Amino acid sequence: MTEATQVRPQSLSRTALDIHYYVSMPQPSSHLFEVTLQIKGWHADVLDLKMPVWTPGSYLVREYARHLQEFQAEGERSLSWQKLSKNHWQIATPATSDITVRYRIYANELTVRTNHLDSTHAYFNGAALFFYIPGFEHHPLHVTIVLPKPEWRIATPLPSVASEPNTFEAIDFDTLVDSPFEVGLHFHCEFEVLGKPHEFVIWGMGNAEPEQIVADTQKIIEVEAALFGGLPYDRYLFLLHLATQGFGGLEHKNSCSLIYSRFGFRNEERYYRFMQLVAHEFFHLWNVKRIRPKALEVFNYEGENYTPSLWFSEGTTSYYDLVLPMRAGIYDARTFLKNLSKEISRYLTIPGRHIQALSESSFDAWIKLYRRDANSDNSQISYYLKGEMVSLLLDLQIRSKFHNQRSLDDVMRQMWQQFGQLEIGFTPEQLQTVIESVAEESLSDFFQRYLHTTEDLPFDSYLTLFGLRLQPEDNHHLPPFLGLTAKSENGREIIKFVEVGSPAQQAGLDSEDELLAINGLRVKAAELSDRLRDFYPGELIYISVFHQDELCTYPVTLGEPRPASYQLVAVESPTSEQQQALEGWLGVAWDKMWLS
Repeated sequence: MTEATQVRPQSLSRTALDIHYYVSMPQPSSHLFEVTLQIKGWHADVLDLKMPVWTPGSYLVREYARHLQEFQAEGERSLSWQKLSKNHWQIATPATSDITVRYRIYANELTVRTNHLDSTHAYFNGAALFFYIPGFEHHPLHVTIVLPKPEWRIATPLPSVASEPNTFEAIDFDTLVDSPFEVGLHFHCEFEVLGKPHEFVIWGMGNAEPEQIVADTQKIIEVEAALFGGLPYDRYLFLLHLATQGFGGLEHKNSCSLIYSRFGFRNEERYYRFMQLVAHEFFHLWNVKRIRPKALEVFNYEGENYTPSLWFSEGTTSYYDLVLPMRAGIYDARTFLKNLSKEISRYLTIPGRHIQALSESSFDAWIKLYRRDANSDNSQISYYLKGEMVSLLLDLQIRSKFHNQRSLDDVMRQMWQQFGQLEIGFTPEQLQTVIESVAEESLSDFFQRYLHTTEDLPFDSYLTLFGLRLQPEDNHHLPPFLGLTAKSENGREIIKFVEVGSPAQQAGLDSEDELLAINGLRVKAAELSDRLRDFYPGELIYISVFHQDELCTYPVTLGEPRPASYQLVAVESPTSEQQQALEGWLGVAWDKMWLS
């Protein structure tokens, strides 16, 4: 590295500046992108370049600059430069108008928010690959892909430049960050919905059936467009990566990236889960990409953007990803209730819901949600999950009051009209005001209790209005409560979680202990529940573990059984009002709802 003197940049005409990225991958198996940035028309003494530390939609500082290597800068000759911080490079550019910057990015992490390059394809996100020039974030940019093989193809939501092969234009840096690239050999399908072009690109091998996926995706698009009154884009791209492991998605304004198990499509339940993922990420093109919290109206790519409203951005979207496939006819109302039961069960079995409030969960996303540890379930609750539960209650409250003539749909439409169409960020107070205007009542008490405290959510008081109740597992079939979970790892049985206050925690058992035996007899993680059924609540047992390589045996007094799941079932002797309420919500006759 050579030294440069830090100088204040001169004023510069933005209209004259040309910014062009070239992305090549001459040896894909090396996992190294070779990036060239050409800047023409620069007239200042120094050029500052910064690499984003996170990408919108994934609220964690990921330090993308850590994958950058072999930085070089030159004009007519080599230019001196210095690194001012972890993600900030400064180049001395006196009397230099044309600048070329070269660097490599290591890319061997296949997720929706990172980069991946191997012998079969290249996938990258703008935040993880490209610099921005401070002060020029709103300047247009061009990207040219240099293909390593002539048969490789390019998929991206960015428009192509007709006069330049494999070249694409972004109107500003935000758009570049918001436009992933998939390059390589992949399935590609074009289809039309409501007069607008769409594409589905699938990379990887597995048991996915593209025709069915595309047909069901069309249904999802149609029901979501009906909710909001049309499609707010000219073209949309779905990118799907099939992988051995992984589940998730990342929303973009005119596209989404998805990752799913390569063999997760033939099983009906797992296929439904995939379609929920599609519905979730597509819903985000309204809720988050256009209807977004004020704190995310302007992105700070160098640090955290704090908001207490991710419960609405992500949690409400999670509620709709259950509802929309039902409305689209991909699964029926009974499947919807089954899936909703699973979500409620997840929520009710996480002790951290008593520790962390929903608004705090949103605010602390940057340091907690994506940085799980052995104590996470004891100390936090996901804003996805609790936000989904709160959205359910709000929907039921509005529906009950207005006999299904109003619902959370009206909230979404009003948020779209008031904020999304204009792309104006909303404050928490404005969000509450919109919900209250639809509900025609003050919700201050509701918001205080269920967003800002850890008070339990009163599911049954809302569900009973629709003829439903939560039924816990029958305790007669449950083992006594121990309060730990274990998993087999490399031939060892490892304790992964110990619930605070549980018999296991009070006895001294700890996460990462190696589980060995109960009462002197070897036990495996997969058979732990069955083994516990041999005992009774209040009975003393002895659990042997290796704790940091030391053999320890702990006396444990087992507790009363606790349900691990809950099921939504019909109340006894439902009234006609309850039946009509459920029929209006789910769109199916009461009698048909419960047929076996």
